[in-house]
Amino acid sequence: MTLDLNIMIAILAMAAATVFTRISGLVLIRHVEMDERRRAAIEAIPPAVVMAVIAPTAFATGWAETLACAVTAIVARRLPMLASVVVGVATVALLRAVGL
Repeated sequence: MTLDLNIMIAILAMAAATVFTRISGLVLIRHVEMDERRRAAIEAIPPAVVMAVIAPTAFATGWAETLACAVTAIVARRLPMLASVVVGVATVALLRAVGL
């Protein structure tokens, strides 16, 4: 297997863009006054990201995935993101196991 230079440049550019956006977010948030409304908006980001990732799968596949997406959406309002993902994966596995 050979390594293509264009692919390597693309991977490094994507890595740099990811690191830049994460670091800039941490730096910029220090200069923002956090009132309750802004804090609530920032805390809503992780569940929104989870739903953006799993929603296409939920609507493009079967009932097990759609129901697991609904369960994950409900759980994501109360649990941390990692726990919500675990609940969603467990739900879809259970529903597939029972034949739904």
